[in-house]
Amino acid sequence: MHKRTGLILSGGMDSLTIAWWKKPEVAFTVDYGQKAANAEIQASSQICKILNIEHHILRVDCSSLGSGDMAGKASDKNAPETDWWPYRNQMLVTLIAMKAIGQDVDKLLIGTVCSDSNHKDGTLEFIKLMSNLLAFQEGHLILEAPAIGMTTHELITKSNIPHGYLLWAHSCHTSNIPCGKCRGCNKFHNVIHELNIL
Repeated sequence: MHKRTGLILSGGMDSLTIAWWKKPEVAFTVDYGQKAANAEIQASSQICKILNIEHHILRVDCSSLGSGDMAGKASDKNAPETDWWPYRNQMLVTLIAMKAIGQDVDKLLIGTVCSDSNHKDGTLEFIKLMSNLLAFQEGHLILEAPAIGMTTHELITKSNIPHGYLLWAHSCHTSNIPCGKCRGCNKFHNVIHELNIL
């Protein structure tokens, strides 16, 4: 019997839209030492308040393990892009599952879209592997990425989220104040332009 659905909520445009679309009972936002943590938490808290979603904020300082834009450091030699934080999605899924298992959550959603496949942890294969690993362990959680076959624009259209709420999203990888130059900011501005919001 299904218990509750949880959402890995970063406060970015994709996860914020998933929150609107799927209306999970509970959401989890993690401050893991990333430079934009406070703004991500603020954006996540706003959408949870509007949707009456139970919101948990986890604080686990992994800044010493990060690299690239999100950590404010030089990129690791293995990084495919400057915004690569080693094993970030694996870390987030694991930390949130550790909290979610005690909150009667048996399904976790992650806001991965098709453009995230630039990174291995943004692929369907990764989602399946992580879901199998969670299901194998106590609690038998499953991980799903309901928008993995969509672009962000398609996800927004599918969800029917009011476009004004998208302006709450924080997508910058480098700061609590959008830098306007990183890959996250560029994606945000491109989507806003496509939707003709501003």
